[in-house]
Amino acid sequence: MGGFFGSVAHHECVNDLFYGIDYNSHLGTRRAGMVTYDDKSSKFCRSIHNIENDYFRTKFEEELDKFKGNIGIGVISDTDAQPIIFNSRLGQFAIVTVAHILNIE
Repeated sequence: MGGFFGSVAHHECVNDLFYGIDYNSHLGTRRAGMVTYDDKSSKFCRSIHNIENDYFRTKFEEELDKFKGNIGIGVISDTDAQPIIFNSRLGQFAIVTVAHILNIE
């Protein structure tokens, strides 16, 4: 299982995003990631950590200062290293997924 949290605000959303993802940290125990987008510099800031032997909060708390922006998304995942940043003809995007397929056969 896993969980994700996103935030869009008129002000910096980094703290809202951090605590929103931390709230979901009981949903997964392998990987965690967060990404923000800064309109002023048109840049993404992303970080992904292994949380198998440590808590989400202790892994991300030290680097919160590098995140800037009013748009962000984060994920707690048991499978993939996320968020994924990719380019398309429409621009650059950051996405996260949380899924569990029961009838994969």
